[in-house]
Amino acid sequence: MAATREPVSFERDIKPLFSEGDRSAMTFAFDLWSYQDVARESSAILARLRDGSMPCDGAWPADQIELFEAWIAAGKPA
Repeated sequence: MAATREPVSFERDIKPLFSEGDRSAMTFAFDLWSYQDVARESSAILARLRDGSMPCDGAWPADQIELFEAWIAAGKPA
């Protein structure tokens, strides 16, 4: 029997993807550790993740981008 995965959540799955350095680099625009900020800016963040221009310390691997996409598709749960 396959184990079922809990739904994607911001606190458990998305927030930890952003490092302190990522957060510091983006404070001029929004807080990457704030659910409200990331949910509001999710489309712009996703576009930058896809084109590799975010985060500043290097592009995310495909599985992390897919997790961010899954979070958006799930309705951006906290």
